Amino acid sequence: MSSIKNLLNQNKNHKRIFKLAGQLGHSLGCKTFLVGGYIRDLLMNKTANDIDIVVEKNGVSFAKKLSKILESDGFVAFEKFGTAQLSFKNLKIEVSTARSETYLKNSRKPLVVFSDINDDLSRRDFTVNTIAVSILPESYGKISDPFNGIKDIKDKKLITPLDPDKTYKDDPLRMLRAVRFAAQLNFEIDIKSFENIKINRERLKIISQERITEELVKLLSTDKPSIGFYLMQKSKLLEYVFPEMLDMPGVEIINGMGHKDVFIHTLQVVDNAAMLTNKMEIRFAALVHDIAKPITKRFNNIKGWTYHGHEEVGKRMISYIAKRMKLPKKLKNYLQILTKLHLRPIALAKKEITDSAVRRLILEAGDLIDDLMILCRADITTKNPSKVKKYIKNFDIVEELIKNVKLKDEMEKFQSPVRGEVIMKDLNLEPGPIVGQIKIAIEEAILEGIIKNDYDAAYNYMIKIKDKYLDN
Repeated sequence: MSSIKNLLNQNKNHKRIFKLAGQLGHSLGCKTFLVGGYIRDLLMNKTANDIDIVVEKNGVSFAKKLSKILESDGFVAFEKFGTAQLSFKNLKIEVSTARSETYLKNSRKPLVVFSDINDDLSRRDFTVNTIAVSILPESYGKISDPFNGIKDIKDKKLITPLDPDKTYKDDPLRMLRAVRFAAQLNFEIDIKSFENIKINRERLKIISQERITEELVKLLSTDKPSIGFYLMQKSKLLEYVFPEMLDMPGVEIINGMGHKDVFIHTLQVVDNAAMLTNKMEIRFAALVHDIAKPITKRFNNIKGWTYHGHEEVGKRMISYIAKRMKLPKKLKNYLQILTKLHLRPIALAKKEITDSAVRRLILEAGDLIDDLMILCRADITTKNPSKVKKYIKNFDIVEELIKNVKLKDEMEKFQSPVRGEVIMKDLNLEPGPIVGQIKIAIEEAILEGIIKNDYDAAYNYMIKIKDKYLDN
């Protein structure tokens, strides 16, 4: 592809990194390549950020030298795996020794053997990530594509470079990467590859929870996360990633009354959240907000299906889920608050609402009130246009009330930096209406932007206007 050089040179910072890394490789007599997702995204005309460099010598030693040349912001080495990470102008650069990796039957840690670029490319997950481009000065832009990755990018196919059975056995996390890439790139998983995911799914047991959770978070960060979750359901990976979701699918009908499929509804909410915000935490909250519906589901002959208390039960379930997934405490608390409160805004919109009720919601949600409202909007999954319009109007009302109450409370808390005692003492006044009038005049001057909201500005303004009130 003759245009690859132009693609490599389109970002000035990246071009400088490639040039310096290539020159370093040349001086060391070391083949130096750009590989993986960076090249894939470049060929797809997507923004490529994280830079992966592979060298056919000691990657850590190469990375140390490159770090000094670039005067990088940070450096972390993983000697055992022959890799190192550099930080440079908000970019993450990973430098690796060309290698092959294999997991033993029951091991969570791979066996690493240093090798050449062909072995390194063959160990990768999918052909779309097996394209390498030389950045040596003498061969800058030369493409190595031994597994026809460029063709598979054009065909939007996820195919393993080797037999999928071997690829997934060598590193079972690749099965989760398959469903994540399907969502991230909007690509289709090859049929043989997908069948081997079903066959090898139990191998996920040997993968550390941290790596599984990291993939889950990356999936939630895609434009349409539901693609990956439906694939996990179909391939039965869900059992090993998020077993609490296994009870969500399905609809029961009693006396002609059914309920929503909670699995479908949940994934619609997740996709809605993805359209409304890039904030992963809100998307995660969308994933767990109805997690307790299956176990709180009851049938009432008059009301039909109910899920009483599912928000409180869900909050408690998140404690267990967070512990298993090894989520940070801050994220756990965040998910619990939004799950507990996700029904409150719509409940407020259905009745005459008082300022005190709004204040209680603001107090409980705290700084998360805006995130809560985004989650509530994402929770609208009805296909009835009139209901959608009604729900959105209700949320608009609640948000306006929240804004008004916040403003009202701020105004009530707002007072002149110069207190009444100072006004009386320094202007030799007795308690009375003039003191209040001067104080109000100072406050209005601040609100109008005439003076700054600080003591010195307020005091000087008091001296300036005092005669107007003292002469009355």
